[in-house]
Amino acid sequence: MSNHGNTPEDDRENHSDFSLSRRSLLKVSAGTAATAAVAPQMAFGNEAQPTTPAPETMPLTLKVNGESRQLKVDTRTTLLDALREELHLTGTKKGCDHGQCGACTVIVDGRRLNACLTLAVMHQDAEITTIEGLGTPDELHPMQAAFVKHDGYQCGYCTPGQICSSVAMLKEIEAGIPSHVTLDLVSDPEMSADEIRERMSGNICRCGAYANILDAIEEAAGELKS
Repeated sequence: MSNHGNTPEDDRENHSDFSLSRRSLLKVSAGTAATAAVAPQMAFGNEAQPTTPAPETMPLTLKVNGESRQLKVDTRTTLLDALREELHLTGTKKGCDHGQCGACTVIVDGRRLNACLTLAVMHQDAEITTIEGLGTPDELHPMQAAFVKHDGYQCGYCTPGQICSSVAMLKEIEAGIPSHVTLDLVSDPEMSADEIRERMSGNICRCGAYANILDAIEEAAGELKS
């Protein structure tokens, strides 16, 4: 009944017609896909293919550790890479490269800054202090000496950022800049353990030497204040 009176010969003929139509459909589909892939190249030609634009560079002057330095950098270069790769000041470390660990902290115009999160060209004529500019092996900065005394460095990788951050942090407290744990916005912040911990929370020590770091900062704060 399902054949509606068709003979076996009719079924074979119909099946043959269906198979032929299916093959034709596949051929047409394949041809259409190939045409779509080739068409943009045919439309634009080889000379008009999209290309990566050439890097844009510009001159840059930075005053680093008291010395004026002239550079010519790619406008996409971070301050961290300019310091490390162009000026070879490798004391500043590249840690997470996302501004979360603080290993790249430097002091820019008196403020601490994550060098991996800012472009070098944004700091034309800025005064920048890296760990190399704080002290020398023969004459350590009080904060450096305190870190050595209290073993606040351990593996040492985060130490340059920790020290630069702590030096700038003490100036923040002296200037009366409040933090989230300061009692109120009009009172001068105290040089307390809570204030130091809060302000140094952006600098991660993977060795876990936080207690030693706190002791070092408290001692250096007393020396610098006196």
